[in-house]
Amino acid sequence: MRLSGKDIGTFTVGGTERITLEDGWRFGFRMTLNNWAHFGHEMGYAYNRTKFRVNSNPVQEAGTAIHEGAYSFLAYAIPEGKRVRPFVCGGGQFANFIFPGLSVTQGGGATKFGFHYGAGVKSKITDKILIRFDVRQYNNGKPFDFPNQSGRIKLLEASVGLSYYL
Repeated sequence: MRLSGKDIGTFTVGGTERITLEDGWRFGFRMTLNNWAHFGHEMGYAYNRTKFRVNSNPVQEAGTAIHEGAYSFLAYAIPEGKRVRPFVCGGGQFANFIFPGLSVTQGGGATKFGFHYGAGVKSKITDKILIRFDVRQYNNGKPFDFPNQSGRIKLLEASVGLSYYL
C-alpha cells in the first residue's frame, strides 16, 4: 500500500516535530454478491501495517495498524458467466487507525470515514476458481486530531487475489 497526504500533524515536546504515517503492507478479504448481470455488491476487511514516524532528531518510529471495512458497488463491462469481467467500483469505508503501543480492543484507535473508487478485472481459471487484479484509491480523514493537521489521507492499493465462485 502507498500512502499520500501522510503528514498527520505536529507533536510538541521541546520543539515542534512533524508526524507521518509511512507506506506498508496490506492483507484483506472481500465477499461479492453479483445480483444482476452487470452489477454487484462487495464487502471487505483489510489489515494494514504501517509505521508512525516522528520526524525529530533522531527520527523515532513505532509500528502501528489500520483496520479497514468497506462496501463497494461494482459495475461490470461484461455480463456474469463470461470468462473475463473487467469492472469499476466505488463505495464507502471506515478506517480505525491504532495509536502505537495500543490495540483495537483497548480502544486506542481513531475511526475515520471515507470513500473509495477503483477498477479491476476478474478472470476464471476453472469453473470455481477466479483470479482478480484490483487497483483502488481510499480517501479518509486524518487520525488523532493532532495540531496543524489539514487535508485527507489517501491509500493506494494494488492487489492480486484468488476467488472461489459459488
